[in-house]
Amino acid sequence: MGVDLAMESFEQKAMDYYGEIVIDKSFIRQAGFGNRGIPTFVGEWIIGHFMDQEGTETITDAVRQKISDFVTRFMPSKDQKQTVKNKLFQQYDVQLLDNYSVVVDLDRQRRNLVIPYLDIDKATLNPHILEGNPMLLQSGVWGVGTLMYIPQSTGSKKEGGDVMMRKFHEFQTSHVDLASFIEARGNFTTHEWIDLIISSMGFNPNILSLRQKILMLCRLLPLVEPRYCLLELAPKGTGKSFVFDNISRYVTVRTGAITPSILFYHGVAREAGLINRYDCIVLDEAQKLKTDSSGEVGAMLKSYLESGKFTRLGSGTVLAEASLAILANIDLDDNRQPLHYDAGLVRGFPNFVSETAFVDRFTGLLPGWDLPRITADTPSASVGFKGEIFGEVLHSLRLDVSYRNQVKAGIVLENADDMRDRRAIETSSAGLMKIIFPDKKCSDEEFYRYCVNPALELRQRIRDELCKMDMEYRPLQMGTPFPDEFQLQHVMPKYYDAAALQTSEALLQDKADDDGGEFA
Repeated sequence: MGVDLAMESFEQKAMDYYGEIVIDKSFIRQAGFGNRGIPTFVGEWIIGHFMDQEGTETITDAVRQKISDFVTRFMPSKDQKQTVKNKLFQQYDVQLLDNYSVVVDLDRQRRNLVIPYLDIDKATLNPHILEGNPMLLQSGVWGVGTLMYIPQSTGSKKEGGDVMMRKFHEFQTSHVDLASFIEARGNFTTHEWIDLIISSMGFNPNILSLRQKILMLCRLLPLVEPRYCLLELAPKGTGKSFVFDNISRYVTVRTGAITPSILFYHGVAREAGLINRYDCIVLDEAQKLKTDSSGEVGAMLKSYLESGKFTRLGSGTVLAEASLAILANIDLDDNRQPLHYDAGLVRGFPNFVSETAFVDRFTGLLPGWDLPRITADTPSASVGFKGEIFGEVLHSLRLDVSYRNQVKAGIVLENADDMRDRRAIETSSAGLMKIIFPDKKCSDEEFYRYCVNPALELRQRIRDELCKMDMEYRPLQMGTPFPDEFQLQHVMPKYYDAAALQTSEALLQDKADDDGGEFA
């Protein structure tokens, strides 16, 4: 393949060494999906499918027309929902692109097909479909389903009929040769590889500093490390949930209320919760998070994050490896720093999120306030890995313990004797090695610069918040043999007695009132 002078060096190398598993990330904006709510990895699959049909490497008018026809046929807008249902009622087949999943109901001895577009959670399906698509039982599968309606039979006691899927065309993920993927990493410099990963995430690497790029990569840690717990705090408009919404079918994003039945296990329906179905559960807008009044969610999460298992309502002991990412909005001052930094960044959060026993179980706190707001220049216009390919690579690396073993054998830390501190830093370091050095080939300086130092910062920020909230957590400065700017400029936190300060402010106000006001 000849060299394209308009390409960045990492783009040309990506085309040369990865070929068909990379794509121009600007295509998703050129394709004409409109405001259809599909993840980027699904959109890129559709684009690649029609580009292959046309034998082209760009979005041509013919490709755009085929995508438009596909969207019109298989992705009706929400206001057409009743029209689609009526078509089923009239005994016509309906083909829909959706994120289908299956829930097994043992009590009623049936498998329930979930069709999000139709708001149906008790449809049925041809058994052979499930045999060929086992992921339907886990995180769900995007594809085109052929649906039909079976009316209620005469004399049946059941109310209404059933919607049934009789055919299913899964969006097939191209085979991922992980060994070849890892081997090809050696053709890139570290900076080139980081830019390729940033572009694969959907962001423009040219507008980010190296520190901002590393922080972006830290968003991937819950996807490559089991039972990783990440807290990201940032103002609105920094794209906190964008990556999680668009990068992998093994991730689910939730907002609003969260219950033990949703998260862990539904005792009445005997259904597994999100913890058993996804690699990562994202709780967005945590400052508004609502849970059960009994505190069961917080108690179970604390136990699960510590041990990797839980028990609920006859479920028995359940082992799981799902990670947790909690995203929350915070206010910034004129210098784009957290407004209530000294008082504690999570002190005012609702429910269990503000408990020190829970915060201590977080692997790291990502300072999202150091990332730029989303602008017209933010989306990637460069080459990157296709979404479904990249998601599968991250999923495949997830349970590989060899990276953790290499980190444990080589890491040197100062003042990190606490078991949770050290375990968190080792875990984040191993995750960053999977992302940046999947071939495990890096010098000692690179190991600390790109893996250990960012990992230490993530945990140091958790430790600092604990010190502000509870005097039992003594301030400490953790360090590495190759300290970065964060370590060199770190200021030891102080316990912030909010109750005492509030009392003091009230006394001062009372005195001012007694004296006739501040300007008397």
